[in-house]
Amino acid sequence: MKELIEQLLKEIGEDPGREGLERTPERVEQALRYLTSGYGKDVGEVLNGAIFVEEYDEMVIVKDIDLFSLCEHHLLPFIGKCHVAYLPDKQILGLSKLARLVEMFSRRLQVQERLTTQIAQTLWEAVRPKGVAVVIEALHLCMVMRGVEKQNSKAVTSAMLGAFRERPETRAEFMELIKPRGSVI
Repeated sequence: MKELIEQLLKEIGEDPGREGLERTPERVEQALRYLTSGYGKDVGEVLNGAIFVEEYDEMVIVKDIDLFSLCEHHLLPFIGKCHVAYLPDKQILGLSKLARLVEMFSRRLQVQERLTTQIAQTLWEAVRPKGVAVVIEALHLCMVMRGVEKQNSKAVTSAMLGAFRERPETRAEFMELIKPRGSVI
C-alpha cells in the first residue's frame, strides 16, 4: 500500500521525498487499516456471548453513539451519532455490544443507508427481539468539502423492524426519547 500512496502523491503533483511527506505513505496506510478494521471482525466475535436471558420487555436504547466511517464513493469521512433501540423478547444484549456493532460496521467503506440497515438487521438476528430501531445522523465531508459544498447539512437515516415498524406509538416513543436534551448525568 505504501508504494500506491507514494504514487498517488506523485500523481497530484507532490514530492513524496520532501521532508513533510517522507513518512506520509506509512501514516496513511496505518490510518486506512484502522478506519477499515471492521472487515476483520465478525458478529460472533463482537457480541462475544453477551446475550443473556432476562424477562425485561421494555425498550432498551443506547443513543448518541459516536461514529465515523468512510464514504465508499469518495473515501472521505462521514461523522455522526447513532441511536439504537430494541424491545427484548426474553433475551437482552450487553449494552456495550450495541456500540461495538456500530463500530464494526462503520469501520468499513460504507454508505449511510447500508450502515443503518446492517446494524438493525444484525441486532434483529442476534437477539430475536420484538423490534429494532436504528437512526443515524451524520455530516458527510464529501458534501461539505466538494461537490455541493453545504456546510451544515446532515443526512438522517432510519431502519425500523418488528414493533417499531408495525406500531406507530412505539416508533414515536423511540423518536421522542432520542431527541437532544440536557444531560441526565
